[in-house]
Amino acid sequence: MDTTAAVLILDLPAPALAGIDLLSFTTTPRFRGVKDLPPGLHFVFTGSSTAFSVRHGIWFRVHDRHQLTIARWQQPDETLAVETDETEKLRWRANIGEVWEKGLTPYRQTSSTKDNDEEAHDESGDWLPLTSYITDSLLSRITQGSSTPWHLTSASSAPQDLDEIPGLGASSSATHPEPALHFLPIDLKRTWRADATGRERTDAAQDRSWALNDLLTQQDSPDGTEILGELQFCFLTLLTLNNWSCLEQWKRILTLLFTCKSAVGAKPDLFVRAIATLRLHLMHCKDAEGGLIDLADEGGNLLKSLLARFRKGLEGMVPRAEEVQDVLDELDDLEAYLRDEHGWQFGGSFAKSGLLELEDGEQVRMDTTAYDEDDETGEYAPLVVDLSPEQAKLLGLGDAVDLRAKLKEASLQARNEAEDGDEGAKAHAAQASKDDSDAQDDADEEMDDLEDMDARY
Repeated sequence: MDTTAAVLILDLPAPALAGIDLLSFTTTPRFRGVKDLPPGLHFVFTGSSTAFSVRHGIWFRVHDRHQLTIARWQQPDETLAVETDETEKLRWRANIGEVWEKGLTPYRQTSSTKDNDEEAHDESGDWLPLTSYITDSLLSRITQGSSTPWHLTSASSAPQDLDEIPGLGASSSATHPEPALHFLPIDLKRTWRADATGRERTDAAQDRSWALNDLLTQQDSPDGTEILGELQFCFLTLLTLNNWSCLEQWKRILTLLFTCKSAVGAKPDLFVRAIATLRLHLMHCKDAEGGLIDLADEGGNLLKSLLARFRKGLEGMVPRAEEVQDVLDELDDLEAYLRDEHGWQFGGSFAKSGLLELEDGEQVRMDTTAYDEDDETGEYAPLVVDLSPEQAKLLGLGDAVDLRAKLKEASLQARNEAEDGDEGAKAHAAQASKDDSDAQDDADEEMDDLEDMDARY
């Protein structure tokens, strides 16, 4: 019998959840796997039920048209493991004809079949462009697996997404710990070099190009393929396994990319590909369960604010290179899709605050939250920091601080004398207050250098 590439999923209880790539279904008692797999990367996933259960997934790559991948559902632990016993693998390969016709379903990426009940033709759909940047080395890095296949679950998490609860003892799951995810180290709270100060920190917080370039240098990926591949991995794992940690990393990557400005002119191709990748992701958001990716107005604030800020930064670049215009054209296509399919509105005049009249006539003051960073409100509000004399001297402002301190002391002394009822002291206090005001202006001019500092640090 002439066989094609196939994946066997043995001992899976019925009914249970099973899926491959973008298609999921409920199994029957005779289900044993999927056949007619096209060459390339695939992701098979299972769960003990279609409702609330931990899902297990295995990434593997088909190289040979006769390749047979075997996975087995282990009932006691409810886990999916790859068969490693060579004798068992040879036995199944020799007896594959027993399950080929009725136990294996043909590979397809739609739930419809032909009217004449013929085998559905191979149909990869969007799977190939959705995995175009995912490499074997990327899968090995994230899952810490040495080679194909690579295993993870819906409970797998990156260390930065784990919640540590003090006083909570080790759980029973410690016997079978979930595979950890090793994502790219993206820290959006520190996007500048270690010894940066003042204006450099402020610029790096507003334009995260340095952090992006540093990340690509660390990963030896100057064209950005590594970050785009992880963006695809996170989305697909979120889509199939409902993995929360992948959702968080997906948002971190998008936030890093779309808060860059100078990097756009240096790496326009990276941003063109990133926007095209995001548009393809958003076209499949409806397939995510539980509303994990909600593009409604109340759920898309992060993405909407990122795109608005990104466009504002690009349109403010003077002179604007032709490569940047290519990025804007791709951004136009993305916004057109969101406008047509989800009713999003971009640009135009809008009120950032105002009175909203309710049905009963009551008026409530409302403020938008999407543009807090531009308004320098909320978490972006500037903070006034009092410098110690030692800090002021390090910044070369010691004389100004000493002058301000002396003026404050003289003003306080004059005010105390005035309170004792001495008319002369009162006149002296008035003159001192005037001198204090004039000198204060002089001191403020010397303190203007502090405006270049990021007040938050």
